Amino acid sequence: MKIIINGKEQETTYQTAFQVRDSIGNSDDIVILNGFQMNQDSSLAENDILSIIRKGVMPDEEELESMMMARHTPYVHQKVKGGKVAIAGLGGLGSNIAVMLARIGVGQLFLVDFDIVEPSNLNRQSYYVRHLGMPKTTALKEQLEEINPFITVETRDAKISEGNVKELFEGYDVICEAFDKPDAKATLVNTALEQLPDCKIVSGSGMAGYDSSNLIQTRRPMKQLYVCGDLENEAKVGRGLMAPRVQICAGHQANMILRLLLGQEEV
Repeated sequence: MKIIINGKEQETTYQTAFQVRDSIGNSDDIVILNGFQMNQDSSLAENDILSIIRKGVMPDEEELESMMMARHTPYVHQKVKGGKVAIAGLGGLGSNIAVMLARIGVGQLFLVDFDIVEPSNLNRQSYYVRHLGMPKTTALKEQLEEINPFITVETRDAKISEGNVKELFEGYDVICEAFDKPDAKATLVNTALEQLPDCKIVSGSGMAGYDSSNLIQTRRPMKQLYVCGDLENEAKVGRGLMAPRVQICAGHQANMILRLLLGQEEV
């Protein structure tokens, strides 16, 4: 039968996952079958996806990418690898969304921001002390290349305006709006809805403070537009932005982007 072993389609006569493991490694190796790490042996079927991860052994580039994606649902990687996502705003939402999308292997990310990393960012954004003073685009691209060297990360140091939305984001499958300021959010969303009718927009609104996580949801107010958050708790005096709720909202946005790349348009 034909199965995929460490990213390569192969013909095999072995009938179980552990038989394959024992033929190329040893009993200490990690075995992942169709996205699930195996502790007990299991029968193989045609077109199964099997990863054998040998401890302490550096795989070649093709095998490494396959092993990074081994825990995914089968055949997801091929679709997200072809995805093109633009992220506007690289703060608490955008930086964490970019990291999640890189980890799942979205093939092309476009990062847009005009700011630098400063100390107060460290309470919720995906930056380190060593990044202080660096442009956010540079600092985040550096991180993403360390997380996943098999994707394309492009950047632009720019401030979004009505006049450059189409030029910046035309051709992307999804635009992720991740700004802090309401006027910047409105400019990007309204202009993209008007000028880029074929693009989906995933926006964030309402994740400040420490109210219940369960208030944060994903909604679809328009065909092209998805909004994640509680729609109420904006940042203001007495209610700051903190890592837990910001990252929960970022997770909603990243998961909705993943669903859109896989053709799942319902929230």
